[in-house]
Amino acid sequence: MIFMKKVVTIQDISCFGKCSLTVALPIISAMGIETAVIPTAVLSTHTGGFEGYTFHDLSEDITDISAHWKSLGLKFDAIYTGYLGSASQVQIVSDFFDSFGNDNNFIVVDPVLGDHGRLYAGFNDEFVVQMRQLCRKADYIMPNMTEASFLLGIPYHDADNEDYVKDVLKKLSELGCRVPVLTGVRFGDNEGAVAYDSATGEYYFSFGKHVDRQLHGTGDIFASVFTGAVTLGKSVQQALDMSVKYIADCIEVTMPCADDVWYGSCFELCLDKLIGYTKE
Repeated sequence: MIFMKKVVTIQDISCFGKCSLTVALPIISAMGIETAVIPTAVLSTHTGGFEGYTFHDLSEDITDISAHWKSLGLKFDAIYTGYLGSASQVQIVSDFFDSFGNDNNFIVVDPVLGDHGRLYAGFNDEFVVQMRQLCRKADYIMPNMTEASFLLGIPYHDADNEDYVKDVLKKLSELGCRVPVLTGVRFGDNEGAVAYDSATGEYYFSFGKHVDRQLHGTGDIFASVFTGAVTLGKSVQQALDMSVKYIADCIEVTMPCADDVWYGSCFELCLDKLIGYTKE
């Protein structure tokens, strides 16, 4: 009998564009994990660079899906959230955590709030407060420096100093999560992520060469690979290394045609490498 690990990921689906569910579902599935999804909204395209996109909120459906799953007795090894569209939707997802979280699984929150020191369009202080509360229920959170700044209520500062990064991670752990992971950390010519395990006091670092080109969806790729790796029993260090290495693979294959795929990375061309990393 084949036993597969199960992850449920809760985030929006963009019908065109490589982010959120259209990244999480194929990546986690490729890692050999059964992946259930709860779409929080349906968009015709993602919002990075497209104009005139359609948006349909699915908040009410989350509650109905949760109730049905509860009646079926469904259980998951991990719960992973990405982009959430409103403060009320964050509360609905928080209720989902209460229903499906237990001592035998873990929760990952990618607290999508903004980038480059600014909140994304449509988000406000109330949304930040709700996201901060959601992070309290997570075992792992993985903000970039912008998101960490809003979660902590501190001025935005580049994550380019080791002592500063360590201090931010400690403060993030005080929100209630066990392992905060800070992404987009850049030390000199190297860029990657740093994690802090508040239970052991250990820090974990993983870096690759910085590429001076922004590609949509790399944060979603990171969070998806990290979630899959931990679900498979990998250590925090192994999960960091897999995530950073796979993003580097995706960037490498995308760069020759980056002008044609500005809406995301060619992650599909590297899935064979990801599958190999899961077996190491």
